[in-house]
Amino acid sequence: MSDRLTVLKTYKLYVGGKFPRSESGRVYEVTDAKGKWLANAPQGSRKDARDAVVAARKAFGGWSGATAYNRGQILYRVAEMLEGRRDQFVREVADAEGLSKAKAAVVVDAAIDRWVWYAGWTDKIAQVVGGANPVAGPYFNLSSPEPTGVVTVLAPQESSFLGLVSVVAPVIATGNTAVVIASEKSPLPALSLAEVLATSDLPGGVVNILSGTTAEIAAPLAAHQDVNAIDLAGADAVLAKELEIAAADNLKRVLRPQPVDYTETPGTDRLTAFLETKTVWHPTGSLGAGGSSY
Repeated sequence: MSDRLTVLKTYKLYVGGKFPRSESGRVYEVTDAKGKWLANAPQGSRKDARDAVVAARKAFGGWSGATAYNRGQILYRVAEMLEGRRDQFVREVADAEGLSKAKAAVVVDAAIDRWVWYAGWTDKIAQVVGGANPVAGPYFNLSSPEPTGVVTVLAPQESSFLGLVSVVAPVIATGNTAVVIASEKSPLPALSLAEVLATSDLPGGVVNILSGTTAEIAAPLAAHQDVNAIDLAGADAVLAKELEIAAADNLKRVLRPQPVDYTETPGTDRLTAFLETKTVWHPTGSLGAGGSSY
């Protein structure tokens, strides 16, 4: 018999590369699939959401201006860090989703592989969605993708880790910054992911993670004038409609909730969902007296 005290983990929000408690001071109980208490998670507030947007906007310039190759390196580093803490995430996913350790291990491995997959896309997506356009006239016409800006992400409610990775990684892979609302019922894998992000090479503010009541946190973010887009993956039909109406005020891009099997290869849809296309015209010039162009 051991007489040492159990050291319980204190979960915190992740905003601007730091770990604050909720501004409101509130917490809520998180239980496993059988109702057993696991931890108290911070219950984020409207003020926490605004702080997260400020941090995401501050980080946007540097992150969007980094080379795609560098972003890929950083995402791969996140996967490395996750691999090193694999056992911890297996335990947390098993508790959160009521899975056996073996099934939770499959989920965690898939999430790590998903980070690697998106890391490989950072310097390739421009070739897929950009290119030279044929035009009538002596011009080069080139289209290239650019990140939309600050994206609010409502993480899936049931897939607390693989689903979370599947919606966050593509947002930042393409140069956006993110304000993430973790699964309301199972936020602990997301809050632990924040610790991985903080100890990787990801700059503070690129990903900000909030926990609490999804509707309470999402409402001010959907209406926020400095949020450029919102992914409603974790919203039910009623909440999604309300948030979509609020998002229309400053013409946010909105990705509506849809049935998704997160175990399947995701394709490029979420990579392109929060990209803008910049098209540049440039005169070709003339060569020689004959007026031929290059």
